[in-house]
Amino acid sequence: MKRIGAVIGLIAISLGLFAQDNLLEVYAREHIPNKTPVPYEYMREADVMWSKVVYRMIDLRQKQNLPLYYPTKPIGGRMSFVSLILYGIDNEGVRAFSSTDQLNEFTAQMTLDEINSAFDAGVDTIITTDPLSGELIPQIIDRDRKTDEVQKILVKEKWFFDKNHSVMKVRIIGICPIRTFFRTDDQGMPTEDFQMKQTMWVYFPEIRPLLANHEIYNEFNDSQRISFDDFFMQRRFTSNIFAVSNVYDNRRINSYSLGVDALLESEKLKEWLFNIEHDLWEY
Repeated sequence: MKRIGAVIGLIAISLGLFAQDNLLEVYAREHIPNKTPVPYEYMREADVMWSKVVYRMIDLRQKQNLPLYYPTKPIGGRMSFVSLILYGIDNEGVRAFSSTDQLNEFTAQMTLDEINSAFDAGVDTIITTDPLSGELIPQIIDRDRKTDEVQKILVKEKWFFDKNHSVMKVRIIGICPIRTFFRTDDQGMPTEDFQMKQTMWVYFPEIRPLLANHEIYNEFNDSQRISFDDFFMQRRFTSNIFAVSNVYDNRRINSYSLGVDALLESEKLKEWLFNIEHDLWEY
């Protein structure tokens, strides 16, 4: 009887350990963590008979783009798109490049301090009162990266017509998170001066392995999630055209149109891209 009781006790302990190891998941997630991005097909210069560089602005506040913005703080294995990029920079060797107003990206690699400065991260010193002695003492406070202020993403992509397959194709070249915030005064209080600041550029083909290994939230089914790479490659986001390569120093739409006129100009350029593909066909 003692032996039977000992065996039952060992079984109970093993079942308890098994249950403890599976508190968070019923099954192990293996599909997305082990996924690799689908490689690009080889393109010859002779097969590209027409191409254009297009810049798109993705507004993360729009419903279709919300999976890129949330969660604002990591929840388990879930991260927002910007938090994932910063994780790749800190741990996976992803490079970040400085941005300029002329949209000349991938020219100068940024240091970690420059990246932290772009996201307003750093160290502040404040004066507090010691509860024991009552004396004023300095206290150091770390400012985390303000990833929640990234509400827009600028995307550089290449549209081209592949005459070998007789189809218009598009490839994302780079992505630039944009901080939107109100400038503060000398006392640290927010003002009415609204700012949009380009933080950094990342080379999209370089971050595809990272994006392919992290899943994006599925509103309708937690067990059928796709990766961030699938989200961009399948073009499940909604966006507006921000600029198209042109003779006027690649000027942006908001430099000559504002408000509704800028949206109409964006739609006009979308229709123009569609007509380019349509006109290249012969009936």
